[in-house]
Amino acid sequence: MNFVPLIPRRKTRQIMVGNVAVGGDAPISVQSMTNTETCDVEATLAQINRLVKAGVDIVRVSVPSMDAAEAFKAIRARVNVPLLADIHFDHLIALKVLDYGVDCLRINPGNIGSEERIRAVVDSAKDKNIPLRIGVNAGSLGKNLLRKYKEPNAEAMVESALTQIEILDKLNFQDFKISLKSSEIFMTLKAYRSLASQIDQPFHLGITEAGGLRSGTVKSAIGIGSLLMEGIGDTIRISLAADPVEEVKVGFDILKSLGLRYKGVNLVACPSCSRQNFDVIAVVNELESRLEDITTPINVAVIGCIVNGPGEAKVAEIGLTGASPNNLVYKEGVPDHKISNENLVDELEAMVRQRVADKQEIEKNLIASG
Repeated sequence: MNFVPLIPRRKTRQIMVGNVAVGGDAPISVQSMTNTETCDVEATLAQINRLVKAGVDIVRVSVPSMDAAEAFKAIRARVNVPLLADIHFDHLIALKVLDYGVDCLRINPGNIGSEERIRAVVDSAKDKNIPLRIGVNAGSLGKNLLRKYKEPNAEAMVESALTQIEILDKLNFQDFKISLKSSEIFMTLKAYRSLASQIDQPFHLGITEAGGLRSGTVKSAIGIGSLLMEGIGDTIRISLAADPVEEVKVGFDILKSLGLRYKGVNLVACPSCSRQNFDVIAVVNELESRLEDITTPINVAVIGCIVNGPGEAKVAEIGLTGASPNNLVYKEGVPDHKISNENLVDELEAMVRQRVADKQEIEKNLIASG
């Protein structure tokens, strides 16, 4: 069952990060960041390829040195996914990656240096039609702001953002997105909400340094989800102390749960209880693992008994309801056939993959017919 989201999006201007539109009416994109040593080109490429396989839209790569800039050049030549370079302090590194074909540049004008250096970076980005991302982080606010506000807070973050935006305004550069990240959820929410009413640039959402896989997922879902439900946000990154691939998975799961983006298998499953007629947890875990490669949207329901099973199965493309002596399979909401517990996962996987293949063929024919 696909549902139409009732969330009105904040109206923003649109920028292009490579071939990915950010802002306006574009789908909310999912980002991640490599955590390899950038100068290790092969390791970084391997991680980027894994992120692409997981469905990532944009990948950020840290470029802290000129050696890393040369590595970035080699990486750029071997991947197609849009790449965003993360630059701090050295404007010459920023100029170098702009020459090497970066798709977006993450900078903080406040730490790039003199007005002349900022102008050099902005002029190069303007000439090459490369957007910028202005990143404000509660953990790295300027000394003047900390003296004024005593400690990091939403007001200080917004003032930092507006100061940086003013610099770009003076240089007549509007092709940027902005982030206001804190590890504290309420500070992050307050900052984004405040700035949303003052500018029309797209927002990059995130709860920075959110934590490990479980705790970071929860914090990110609450923080990012709250903003998305208010229509705020154009691109997201889930910051986890975990494999970056997990960031992509969580990002898409958040978007799917809000009806904002459909990608891959939307698996509805019961938590299981003594009414179950098969091992629901084992089946679901195995099924999720096997179907991770699927990017075509498909709704699948796996319910262990006949209490809630028929209702969920009727609104799924493939549904399984536990029953005795045999379980009941639904296709497109209609009871189709019975299935035993033996080879249950194998048969479900085959049905899902066949349904995906059918959907892809239908889409292919529609495109061919114009």
